[in-house]
Amino acid sequence: MAASPSITLRPHRPGDIGWIISRHGALYAEEWGWDITFEALVAEIGAQFIREFKPGQECCLIAERAGERLGCIAVVRVDDDLAKLRLLLVEPAARGLRLGETLVAAAEDFARAAGYAQMTLWTQSCLVAARRLYAGRGWVLGESEAVTAFGAELVSETWSKAL
Repeated sequence: MAASPSITLRPHRPGDIGWIISRHGALYAEEWGWDITFEALVAEIGAQFIREFKPGQECCLIAERAGERLGCIAVVRVDDDLAKLRLLLVEPAARGLRLGETLVAAAEDFARAAGYAQMTLWTQSCLVAARRLYAGRGWVLGESEAVTAFGAELVSETWSKAL
């Protein structure tokens, strides 16, 4: 029996941001019932990332195995000291492999190496697995607010972590 190929992380390349937008839209609609306005938000984030990309200060990492994309994460600059974690996604077929933790750790390592002192992220309280991952890596919940977004009643959260 041949060993399965390992998962690798690589920088984004043409086509990856489109994939990120598509997969976020499809998965969040399927798993959470969110409407197309979520996909629009991800498209705006993706377009801004491409237009304003700052090599060495920002990154988008793609997790793949044997050429198949399994997940992603991005780090974007807010200011000289603060970076924002964005666009974390793990494909259902790759869940349970600790890929989310691998992606978050790689993003934190990138941000630290780029000289950021702190990171922040925005999520929703219903995303329990992601929240558990963040808390387990030392992220701290700051603000939370009940909102109506993406066709759902949600609790929006902001988390942060000192690097």
